[in-house]
Amino acid sequence: MPANPSPIVAPIDESKKYFTLDEASRALPYVQRVVHDICQSYRQAVSLQQKMEFPLPDQDTQRLRDEYETIMARLNELVDELTLVGAELKDYDKGLVDFPAVHEGREVLLCWKMGEEAIDHWHEVDAGYSGRQPVTMLDNGA
Repeated sequence: MPANPSPIVAPIDESKKYFTLDEASRALPYVQRVVHDICQSYRQAVSLQQKMEFPLPDQDTQRLRDEYETIMARLNELVDELTLVGAELKDYDKGLVDFPAVHEGREVLLCWKMGEEAIDHWHEVDAGYSGRQPVTMLDNGA
């Protein structure tokens, strides 16, 4: 058995949007704004959820529930915006986003995290965040 097994080859899905590095980079300013709003809304939702689970005696729990539902609806709208662009949200808290791409005939993921200036990493579909590699390793940018 080889020491480093080959990655699982993700077939190309003709119905899916695939990005080149240049296309993903052009979409990034918009994606950054949406992801910033997602992370902010997510933190608000978590805070409200904790307040609902352990309310203070003088808190209006119905108001908390209404506010939570409003924030969750907004969060879903924001995630839908990313989906329409073709980007995939992987972590609400960290603001981790993947952009599907094609490299050497297989699907890979260009990877960006909130706070990063540019899309500088990619990984195999089955590798996840821990398998990130510099985009300079891609031939002519996915």
